[in-house]
Amino acid sequence: MPRPPAPPSPDSHHAVAPAPAPSRAAPSLARGALPLALLTGGYLAVMVAIGGSDALWSSIGSMARVLPWLAALSFASMVLRYLRWRWLLRRFAGRLSPWRGFLAYVAGFAFTASPGKAGELVRIRYHAPFGIGGAQVFSAFLFERGCDLVAVLVLSCLALAQPGLLALAVAFVAGLLGLIGVLARWPQALGRAADAVERRGHPTFARTLRAVRDGFAGCRVWLTPPDVALGLAIGLAAWALTALSLVLLLAQLGFTLGWTDALSTYPLAILVGAASMLPGGIGSTELAIVALLTPLGVPVATATLAAVGVRFATLWFAIACGLLAMLRLEALQSSGRSA
Repeated sequence: MPRPPAPPSPDSHHAVAPAPAPSRAAPSLARGALPLALLTGGYLAVMVAIGGSDALWSSIGSMARVLPWLAALSFASMVLRYLRWRWLLRRFAGRLSPWRGFLAYVAGFAFTASPGKAGELVRIRYHAPFGIGGAQVFSAFLFERGCDLVAVLVLSCLALAQPGLLALAVAFVAGLLGLIGVLARWPQALGRAADAVERRGHPTFARTLRAVRDGFAGCRVWLTPPDVALGLAIGLAAWALTALSLVLLLAQLGFTLGWTDALSTYPLAILVGAASMLPGGIGSTELAIVALLTPLGVPVATATLAAVGVRFATLWFAIACGLLAMLRLEALQSSGRSA
């Protein structure tokens, strides 16, 4: 089946703008991690208070022994998702080096704890040297989010122990996919809104709306059976590895659940956290994990420890990897090296 041509973007008629000076960007990007560190300290304190500190600390050694394995699963999930990302961007960049391209993708995770993961669009900065424009990165980001939403929802449906939460998750995913579909199919609505805003004397906001319009319109380039099938398959594999982290952690803590219950708990909690619109679902995802595990016979203290542990091995490990990748890329850009 022939692929539809990529829609025009602002980047297709102009040279790629040079990246901002590393000396200014690196500190400002790194400072973005400070609020996240303060936030995680706060939610850890709340979780300890909820679960009972004595019970939590008595099991901390067992959890620590399995954390490296959970981090390895999280890293494998990142690699799978990067392969999908590289597949999506192959139309726009023939010289995207595997190693630096991987760093550019992982750098987005430095700000993954943001509403809608919008902070991951920091990748725009690091893909610019490869001639990949901001609209193209935004389009790939939207397509990737859509595939991941479907994959996480499919895993969530493995068990129906919490029909209320599952109904909320289905409504949330359907609403987001519907919005993406409408704006991808009729991007001119955003264009008309941008024209109206510009006429009212807000050119900067108008440019932002046009960039968003081009990002949504660009999603259509991947609406082909091979791209959709590959995007969903990799999404399922990557999020299944992430869900397996909670299964292994619970087993280490002495609780073995049925596979469907265990594999569906973390994906469903992720959707609940996303629907809360809190940065990274911090707090809401952990509470959802506890709420899903306790009806399955897991004590509150153990469920709390599992929630905190799996989030450190997934969310916070990804943020740490993202910060390291970002700092490495800033050093490369500062020295003028290509790898």
